[in-house]
Amino acid sequence: MPSRREILDLAGHEVVVTNPDKVYFPRTGHTKMDVVQFYLAVAAGALRGVDGRPMALKRYVNGAEGQPFFQKRAPESRPPWIETVELKYPSGRTAHEVVVRNAAQLIWVVNLGCIDLNPHPVRDDDLDHPDEIRVDLDPMPGVAWSQIRDVAMVTKEVLDDVGLVGWPKTSGSRGFHIYARLERRWTFDEVRRCAVALSREIERRAPDLATTKWWKEERHGVFIDYNQNAKDRTVASVYSVRPTPDARVSTPLRWDEVPGCEPSDFTLETVPERYAQLGDLWEGVDAAAGSLVPLLELAERQADEGFTDAPWPPHYAKQPGEPPRVQPSKRADGRVPEPAPGKASGPTGRRRTTMPLIEVARAATQAEAMVGLERWKERHPDVWPQLSPVDVLVDSMRGKSSNWTRIRLNLRNVPEADRPPQEALEVDYDPWAAERER
Repeated sequence: MPSRREILDLAGHEVVVTNPDKVYFPRTGHTKMDVVQFYLAVAAGALRGVDGRPMALKRYVNGAEGQPFFQKRAPESRPPWIETVELKYPSGRTAHEVVVRNAAQLIWVVNLGCIDLNPHPVRDDDLDHPDEIRVDLDPMPGVAWSQIRDVAMVTKEVLDDVGLVGWPKTSGSRGFHIYARLERRWTFDEVRRCAVALSREIERRAPDLATTKWWKEERHGVFIDYNQNAKDRTVASVYSVRPTPDARVSTPLRWDEVPGCEPSDFTLETVPERYAQLGDLWEGVDAAAGSLVPLLELAERQADEGFTDAPWPPHYAKQPGEPPRVQPSKRADGRVPEPAPGKASGPTGRRRTTMPLIEVARAATQAEAMVGLERWKERHPDVWPQLSPVDVLVDSMRGKSSNWTRIRLNLRNVPEADRPPQEALEVDYDPWAAERER
């Protein structure tokens, strides 16, 4: 029996929604068509966040609890009214990515399984000059939501001081986003440099709450992810539905709402009514483009004080002035330590470190990795209570077309005599196996 489908008349085009009754959120019962109807209810606001921007497709073809895959290149089989633009990545490769401007194109993308929308910070008529700087507040495990809100308010103060208008929104996941529109005069590298300077100033004003430390083993509180402003990075845009159990939405806020907001209040069910009552709170964002000159001056002052560049994402070529890409736990007098005779590496092939880090699991999904962690906890009931939340390092690792999860434990709070050694991984997923086979 052929699958059911619905045809919508949008922006002068017929848009086919396949399998509209497919359950996308098992815990709430929301279907694919519910997601489509949500985006139609907030279409003007959602389009304001993606209009004219190349978009990486993050496809959840099996729903929010399934494993997504990334698709940068626009599908070859697409209607003639789907627009694309050729984007060049730091690797030197290029791809034609989808560009969305109207409701028909938006729903066509959603029908592919794109629960959230992940646009680049540039418009297709000028791919070399970003028109926004993005502040991504990413809490470490155990950090209270109230602390994230406090860091958001410090971010507003810094943006005000450098003459930029901050536009806050919940991320729809664990963190918080603040965007500021820019005049299109500066390159990606200049925008990222300003993001580093901005992040360091936030950290300076709230050192107990926020950090710019790139390596997870050094972080505390709320990490300000300045590298979200590097070229080729995308962030879930405003009004994006997120693949959380309760179908949360990345929702724009007024600044007076931020100190008391709760992310669970903004879901696929509640946001359409809020939108109908308040309209799009980001309606004026495009008219608020500001200058990066004050932030560039701040970056110069920080350089005079001895600050060097901050680490770049691992898939980038080494940048001039960038510090060594060596985890602090692997440094010895500024160098990577040589392995001890007969103890060159653990089961993952990595050199043993000077800090007490052990790896527990590598898994295709975070759920599988967490099951492995639970097994480790059962085998080490005396050790687990001595670990704090920040000692559990859950890393989302990007493969060629999908993410995988790694879990490591920092045993720094465990007496040396009681520390368990590196053991065989509880889950030993090989993220490169399929690529090797090809």
